[in-house]
Amino acid sequence: MDQIRLSPSRVGDFTNCPMLYKYRVIDQLPESISLDAERGTLVHSILHDLFESVASERNLLKAQSLIDSRWQAQMESKPELGALVVNEKEWKDRVSALLSTYFTLEKPAEFEPTFREIHVEMDLTQEFYLHGYIDRLDIAPTGEVRIVDYKTGKSPKPGWEDKAFFQLRIYALIYWRSHGVIPKLLQLIYLGNGNVIKNVPNENALISTEKKLLQIGQEISDAMDKNYWPTKPSRLCDWCSFKPICPAHTA
Repeated sequence: MDQIRLSPSRVGDFTNCPMLYKYRVIDQLPESISLDAERGTLVHSILHDLFESVASERNLLKAQSLIDSRWQAQMESKPELGALVVNEKEWKDRVSALLSTYFTLEKPAEFEPTFREIHVEMDLTQEFYLHGYIDRLDIAPTGEVRIVDYKTGKSPKPGWEDKAFFQLRIYALIYWRSHGVIPKLLQLIYLGNGNVIKNVPNENALISTEKKLLQIGQEISDAMDKNYWPTKPSRLCDWCSFKPICPAHTA
């Protein structure tokens, strides 16, 4: 049997709703475009490319100058985007505002990221393959590792931070198992409201993450064997492309 591919997004799909996982991974059904997700993709691409510039040019003006070309490239890859964005000026203004917020939180001219959009992977077991893409991974001259993720939404409410860091703990687990070094810091940068939240992982936390992933992997394997995909209705259903065909909403 082929390995089951686990990633933060696919793990999130299954834990949020097994039926969602089935629609996306097993059935591979097409989905409607999410403008929030596309805006996030655009901002990520601009921040990624900003670091192609020499340090002295990594400023807000430079970032804003990248909006037009990166947006054009995005529309060329998804032509239907043009029809969905009814007010292009408002769209670009929102992207510009998110970039402006970024520069209040970091000073990209003062550091060199080691890796951007880096793919990390490992065999969790012979049955489960674990992978993901890290927005930015910084390695200090002294060897400390920082994993950074950009979010274009707002930071979680107090008490929900731990769930938000689960994705970064997966990346930290892969890095630790692959390099023998536990990252020193996990950092989530929320451009939606200008908050930065940080977490210092330790061995116990990463082992706990590994156990959780093994549990979820086994649950996915069992669901595939039994072809049993229960629905899990929640507020997230309102943003789900599959709501019109989901048994939870069509029965």
